[in-house]
Amino acid sequence: MKHSTFTGLTLALSLLAVKPLRAQTILEPSVKSATTFAIIVDQRTYDQAKTEIDAYRAAVEKDGLGTYIISSQWSKPDEIRTILKSLYGKKEPLEGTVLIGDIPIPMLRDAQFLTSAFKMSQNIRWDKSSVPSDRYYDDFDLQFDFIKQDTAKSRSNYYYYTLNANSPQYIQMDIYSARIKPPVENGEDPVAKIRAYLKKVVQQKTKSVPLNDMIVSTGHGYNSNSVNSTIGEALALRSQMPSLFLPGNSVKFVNFRSDNFIKFNLLNELKRDGLDFAYMTGHGTATLQLLNGYPLASNPQPSMENVARYLRSKLRSAKEDGRDVEAVKKSFMESLGVNDKWMRDAFDPQSIAADSLFNEDMDMQIHDVKNAHIKAPLVYLNSCLTGSFHLPNYLAGYYPFSDNDNIAAVANSVGVLQDLWPGELMGLLQHGVRIGNWMKHMAYLETHILGDPTYHFESNTDKRLHINAAIGSHDKNLGYWKSLLKENDADLQALALVYLSRLLNEKEIGALLKQYYFQSPFETVRTQAFIQLRQLENKDYFEVLHAAKSDSYEFIRRLAVYDLAEFGGDDFVKDMIALYLSDPHSERVGYRLRTSISFMDPTLVKAEIDRQVRHNPNLSNGKMLAEKLDQIVAVGERTTQTLEKKIINKAEKEKERLNDIRTMRLYRYHRMVPTLIATALDKTNSEDVRVTALEAMSWFPLSYQRDAIYQACEQLAESDAPEAVKYQSLKTKNIMAGFSKK
Repeated sequence: MKHSTFTGLTLALSLLAVKPLRAQTILEPSVKSATTFAIIVDQRTYDQAKTEIDAYRAAVEKDGLGTYIISSQWSKPDEIRTILKSLYGKKEPLEGTVLIGDIPIPMLRDAQFLTSAFKMSQNIRWDKSSVPSDRYYDDFDLQFDFIKQDTAKSRSNYYYYTLNANSPQYIQMDIYSARIKPPVENGEDPVAKIRAYLKKVVQQKTKSVPLNDMIVSTGHGYNSNSVNSTIGEALALRSQMPSLFLPGNSVKFVNFRSDNFIKFNLLNELKRDGLDFAYMTGHGTATLQLLNGYPLASNPQPSMENVARYLRSKLRSAKEDGRDVEAVKKSFMESLGVNDKWMRDAFDPQSIAADSLFNEDMDMQIHDVKNAHIKAPLVYLNSCLTGSFHLPNYLAGYYPFSDNDNIAAVANSVGVLQDLWPGELMGLLQHGVRIGNWMKHMAYLETHILGDPTYHFESNTDKRLHINAAIGSHDKNLGYWKSLLKENDADLQALALVYLSRLLNEKEIGALLKQYYFQSPFETVRTQAFIQLRQLENKDYFEVLHAAKSDSYEFIRRLAVYDLAEFGGDDFVKDMIALYLSDPHSERVGYRLRTSISFMDPTLVKAEIDRQVRHNPNLSNGKMLAEKLDQIVAVGERTTQTLEKKIINKAEKEKERLNDIRTMRLYRYHRMVPTLIATALDKTNSEDVRVTALEAMSWFPLSYQRDAIYQACEQLAESDAPEAVKYQSLKTKNIMAGFSKK
């Protein structure tokens, strides 16, 4: 574990190969290995698929990974977590697990800051506002309190937990986990699909497959359709996996701009013999990969067709919702200046059918994946919701659990941030690192593997074994990680920086990370150095943060904007305006800057606009840019003034005050922190208002106001405040102390 040695329950597993423990049956590994793996399965599935599960275990062990099979009629997640923690504490520690069949699903609450983007009100129905997450099973330092089991029959395997205030408030997985839980519809038998899948896995594990053929796809509307973002990721991938770019190997980039219906090109690639890995980025839902928007058009006719198609869809939606269709039609005629002929055929059967086919072809549907013979053993769906494994039917599950060659899909159970590090440590896969050992370094609360997490591509055997053993064990092998820094390999160096950041003291690691940021030619090494430095928030970090605005890698410049906004300090106002001027061609950087400028001190921002923009003789459009920036600052000022008045006004409806306070979960108006602190400390405010103010401040862990938040929380913890207020103050204090660690 991360900061302590596990001293809890130890299972007596030493003598007999099979022995019951309470209601569980445990089959011990039949081979010795440096680390181990656990198959967790419900009893019904094991009884019906024993042959296939045993064969899967044998295949994993043949690859040198001793494997337990643990079956039971699981009644709650705690039983499984206790066993996994015990196995992790053994001499040959557990490195990962796969959960097969009907395994309890932890639905986590009060931990949205551990997701990349999920910020739903928890007043909404619990199954919608909780995060389905197996971090409950694989991050043992996180502490959860059980709330309840869902009472709906269709959701009886949902178990709701809250993150305890005394828990570490960041993710650092101890083991990896995965789900073998196929999507089902129309009365399909999940066990039959599990059996078929495991037969496929066993057969695929007999093949030696190096990673030498990859596709990278990008869907419409992702990262502001930024060309520089896409180019930057291609350049980073070249440094991570240079062999892909050599003659005889292949890497293809599939972009939505290439075709009005890119789905068919993408499907052809996914079905191509020899494909090893598909990395697909875009928006998504539980049942769709969103690929195309309406066609990009500059000519009049296709532009007119887009408008007509849009208007027809709006009228049909109005009719389906029971709204006044004629009123909706009139409103569009007035707002867009069109006449009724644009919408005349909205309810014509032929028009409806044509539009339906058009819309279906824009996106990847479940039946597209289900009926395609996917060749890639590994796919990564970097999109929202496609990995909603808690639902009976979800798109990502059709990649591994269909008649094809796919072994595993990495996907997300809830909405996910667009600005994720797309290829974080992805280069490890070419060295035979198991999918699970890769995923444990880049997972958020919502990130999951669907399928076999032990799968790996073929590579140099000695290097593969050493890396997997080093990742899977919890030995503090400082010498090994230092040796990896000498490898001329981007992601081996980046991985070494991750572990050295956990082992070296602040002075040593700060200097090392700064050195690698300023000297490394590898985009991913510089990114990893930047991210690890942000945990320290010391002079080394601030020196790198100042420099990052000029980095050649677009993603680092984008990260810098995020951190400048999250920190909010006056020293960085100059940097934000300078970056806005120097990088106008990077759409996503510009988008983040326009969002973030209003978080800074408006007086200083306006002074920099005057100095760098309005009075800059070298800018041909300086006046226009200055006016645009002035408007952003003015909107931010008006917004914060309105928020402050409403939050402190006790005559306002409490529901409105709470909603205004929650605004700060998304918008880092640092100058609002004193108002939030005063609201939390004010004994005349209701318990809900005070708790909500404290919870909102928990989203400011990098803020220059962090110390003030921490001190206010300490003050409340020692006061006579209601227990709920004191509890949230403890949680927020711990987030301030450790959230940025990973």
